Amino acid sequence: MAKVWFVGAGPGDPELITLKAQKLIAQADAILYAGSLVSEAATQWAKSSCAIEDSKGMTLEEITDWLIKYSVADATVIRLQTGDPSLYGALVEMVQPLDKAGIEIGVVPGVTSAMASAAAAIETLTLPEVTQTVIFSRVEGRTPMPEGESLIELGQHHCTLCLYLSITLLKKVREDLLAAGWSDNAPIVVVHKASWPNEEQVIRGTLATIKEQCKQAGVNAQAMIIASPALGARQWTEIKKSKLYDAEFSHRFRKAIKTQD
Repeated sequence: MAKVWFVGAGPGDPELITLKAQKLIAQADAILYAGSLVSEAATQWAKSSCAIEDSKGMTLEEITDWLIKYSVADATVIRLQTGDPSLYGALVEMVQPLDKAGIEIGVVPGVTSAMASAAAAIETLTLPEVTQTVIFSRVEGRTPMPEGESLIELGQHHCTLCLYLSITLLKKVREDLLAAGWSDNAPIVVVHKASWPNEEQVIRGTLATIKEQCKQAGVNAQAMIIASPALGARQWTEIKKSKLYDAEFSHRFRKAIKTQD
């Protein structure tokens, strides 16, 4: 029976693809990759007989028709998507027509750009007693946000915000976060093409300066915006350390060592 796999290609660097994804690519009979965001290098493990096509000019219907067309006999078909298929990947929209066609589905997760961006900037998204919550979201543009999920509302949590698909809306990011109680001096990190060899850019600024900095750097696409009270913690002289590694903290793998007063 044919099976279509929705595979996360990761943030850009082909070496960040999972081993399972690499093995599937090597077995695939057909691969449709999202060429506007996924490097063709991610298909390098495919066999010579594999049909490979770029979907960047296709509509949703053309994509699903292509996947159905190649889903014959015992074929292994891959839809190779940027990051992780479950996050801004139109996964359900593509799966429903395949379900109707009786085609088996599988999903392989991938590294999302929020994680690759934090790695590129050597930043932590969580820090004890500073923030323990990370919100993945986007700024409202042509696609409206559901009720209760505006950036003003999310920003009121004052936790880590990883904003996808929003680099052209930095003016609105500033306006909304200011309205949510953030300071113009709040640190912001923008990472363009996180993990892409020779293309990655890390831009550090504040809520007040980051728009102009990105303009000067020519960054207007494929960028992650991170706003967090934990940004820059690497340079702090004092931080609250994790209890997990505290000698005076017991857990099931280690007994606490009490220090002498």
